[in-house]
Formats: sequence, C-alpha cells, structure tokens
Amino acid sequence: MSNLFDRLYDHYHQDLFQFIYYMVKDREATEDLIQEVYVKVMKSYSSFKGESSEKTWLFSIAKHVTFDHFRKQKRLKDRIYDLFDMGERGQTIRDPEPLPEELVMKSDEVKELYYHLDTCSPNQRSVLILRYIQERSIKETAAILNWSESKVKTTQHRGLRALKQSWDGTTEGGEKID
Repeated sequence: MSNLFDRLYDHYHQDLFQFIYYMVKDREATEDLIQEVYVKVMKSYSSFKGESSEKTWLFSIAKHVTFDHFRKQKRLKDRIYDLFDMGERGQTIRDPEPLPEELVMKSDEVKELYYHLDTCSPNQRSVLILRYIQERSIKETAAILNWSESKVKTTQHRGLRALKQSWDGTTEGGEKID
C-alpha cells in the first residue's frame, strides 16, 4: 500500500494540488482537501476498474472532494466569491515544488485572469481551469466532471464568453460597465 501511495504521490501530487488550489484559493484548505483525496483513493483503489486513466480517476475524486467542500459551506455563492478573492495568504506550506500562488504571482496577466474568473459560474470555472490551466483535453475534462463532451464544450464556450465580457468590461448585452 505504501508503494502505491508513493507512486501516486510522485506522479500526480503537484497536478492535484494545483487543481484543488485553483478552485479553493486557500493553502490550508487545499492541504486538507488533498489529504482527503488521498484517503479516498487509498480506500477505493482496489475498486478502480481502469475504465479511464488513473489520472482522470484521481482528478474526478479531487473534483468531488472539492465540490463537497463547497457544498458544506452555508452559502455556496458567497463562499466561492470569498475563496476566489486574491486577498491575503500569509500561511506557509511544506510542498518542495513552487506553489501555484508563486507561479501566479509571476504574471500580472494571470492575476488579472483570476480576478475575471470570479464572473464565471463554478462549472465554467472548473472547465476553464481543467482545459486551460491544467491543459486537459475535452475528453479528459468530460471524464473528470462526469459530463458529456458536448456539455464541456458548451460550458467552455459560455465560460470564455463570460471571461471575455468581464475582461472587456461589458455586460452580456455588450454595454460598457462603469
């Protein structure tokens, strides 16, 4: 069992950590959620049927754990907006790789992207993060989210449109936002 954990950790930890961090924007919550992911994976690995790639299966579990985290909040919408705020994060983490936050801070454009991701729905954010930040294919994204490829494409299109409108400072009708 230890060899299995070591292999999964070595191959997938950084990607899983970044995916969850991009969703919750809180290092401590990310650490807790990633631990929960590994516990679920280790408990259920024997039931992994290989119908998808191991990585897709892990990301699917990470998505469910993260969404469960959001559901546990009293008011999902308010909590998501708080979590996607680029506010203070003075905590430290024990991961030897560069943190997603450190990577984000290197680019003002990426920071602005996070600001504008707030205008997207949680589903749109998930698709955009998986497709463009995690660089997953439409097929992989559909498998992770347990959606059809058509739903991923539609959600991606709507998310990109919402992102562009926010970036351009316009409403859905094309009017300028003051």
